[in-house]
Amino acid sequence: MRNNSLKAPFQYERIGLDNVGKKQTKKAKYMGATLRRIWRYLVLEKRKLTLVIFMVLISSAFALLGPFLVGRAIDDFIVTQQTTGLITLLIGLLIVYLIHSFSLFLQNYWMVGIAQNTIHTLRRHLFEQFHRLSISYFDKRQHGELMSRLTNDIDNINNTLNQSVIQIFSSVLTLTGTVIVMLYLSPILTLVTMSIIPVMYLAMRWITKRTGPLYKLQQQDLGEVNGYVEEIVSGQQVVKTYSQEDYVVQSFEKRNDRLKNTGFWAITISGFIPKVMNMLNFLSFGLIALIGGMLVIASDNSLITVGTIVIFTEYARQFTRPLNELSNQFNLLLSAIAGAERVFQVMDEPQEDLDEDDAEIIHDTKGHIIFDQVSFGYESQNTLADISFEAKPGETVAFVGHTGAGKTTIINLLSRFYNYDSGSITLDGKDIKKIKRSSLRQQMAFVLQDAFLFHGTIRENIRYGKLDATDEQVQRAAIHANAHDFIERLELGYDTVLDQEGSGISQGQKQLLTIARALLAEPKILILDEATSNIDTVTEWKIQEALKRLMKGRTSFVVAHRLNTIREADKIIMLENGRIIEQGNHQQLMQQKGHYYQLNR
Repeated sequence: MRNNSLKAPFQYERIGLDNVGKKQTKKAKYMGATLRRIWRYLVLEKRKLTLVIFMVLISSAFALLGPFLVGRAIDDFIVTQQTTGLITLLIGLLIVYLIHSFSLFLQNYWMVGIAQNTIHTLRRHLFEQFHRLSISYFDKRQHGELMSRLTNDIDNINNTLNQSVIQIFSSVLTLTGTVIVMLYLSPILTLVTMSIIPVMYLAMRWITKRTGPLYKLQQQDLGEVNGYVEEIVSGQQVVKTYSQEDYVVQSFEKRNDRLKNTGFWAITISGFIPKVMNMLNFLSFGLIALIGGMLVIASDNSLITVGTIVIFTEYARQFTRPLNELSNQFNLLLSAIAGAERVFQVMDEPQEDLDEDDAEIIHDTKGHIIFDQVSFGYESQNTLADISFEAKPGETVAFVGHTGAGKTTIINLLSRFYNYDSGSITLDGKDIKKIKRSSLRQQMAFVLQDAFLFHGTIRENIRYGKLDATDEQVQRAAIHANAHDFIERLELGYDTVLDQEGSGISQGQKQLLTIARALLAEPKILILDEATSNIDTVTEWKIQEALKRLMKGRTSFVVAHRLNTIREADKIIMLENGRIIEQGNHQQLMQQKGHYYQLNR
């Protein structure tokens, strides 16, 4: 039976609270850097931010003025039993609270706009950064975990900006103003009120010392849950095929339990704050009433008046309230910083290698490609060694070999998803490192084994190959790809909406759409990763026919999984352990009776 208990020692062990004092120094430095980065986004809204600060000043000033006028009313009118001028004071008090309320409304209204604009910019920058990162970065990480940074972590920052910025600034101003006025009215009662600060400091230090690591861990656990959910939802067919529903549910429960435990202790420990603050607030009221009353009796109103005691009880509340709010907002701030650190962590990742300074833009190419003694390794692992071959314009080059032989790596080097370590790859005599990546890839089109479709209409999915294409061009590409007939049979035709998985159409039909997309792009270089796998015979014939049209006159590279699909290739390259062991056309390789011959037997 699964244990649902919430175990604090488990969490403490995970976040290392035994050594938390050592970790805090390092974390504080990082927290300061994160706050400065958030601030740089906030100051992009300078005009609105100035207005918010001005409104906070007004609201803080009038929040202090209100209790002061109440105290004057008691001493000057109620105690003396005089009524002349009382109506004027009450009207003034009403105006004070109206201005205070209106300034609160304006500062909150403007701050919402600032927060939304800030988050809008931050979210856009993070999304743009995703597209600057290399393919290898996404290969090593769960996509759902990355999505969590764009959604949950950004929303966490948004909630804090909406609530915390004004509260922190207002609390500091109110606290400062309150202390100044209290010192002016009675230094003795001011010392009594401030006597709770040491206790408050120790309590807050104990709490925040634990909630900071817990909030950070909570965001991490939330990202893991999101990543796992995205992975399992995408792989539902595999889960059901192998009847692993119970296993994935148990795996999810482990992650869900970790998130529950982390969230429980983060919220529970941070929840001590209002309890502690309320207790200290009541203690402060009691001390002020006790000592203030004793002073009134002993001095017969010469040292202190009843109105001053009333003012102090209100200011005591205003003194502890900002401290309470600062403590609460600090916990929210810690949670936001945990999310911001994860966002900035992605934004600080090394981007895909920038184009060289002398890289050029090409507008056309013949498609003449030469690999000359190219070597490459993923991190410390050698993957390709001394790869040399030539693909003349319009030729088809096929790569065969066992899994891990290096077929896909060659394609990744050609499209510059990775940079080769040594040797050279040239396009029409020019090293591809001297060509801008975007310009190089605009000359290419890809038809992969797993047909990927975006959420949108069939027309939009085909037009992805050329965004400015007309409807007539889209339809012509579909006709040449043998996709037009099945599209026309759909109720909404080209306006049929598909999701990412292309539900409602078959795997073969999805592949025909990707071929139409490639045809519309009119590439000079074509890359095919066995596009006919797991396709029925009739659909395979349609795809093969469409591919022949697509490959005609184009330099094509085919990653082959089924040998019968590449017999007409101009050149077949046999790979093993990252090296070329045979190359030639089908007839030549069969005559050699080597590795390729053995595969065809």
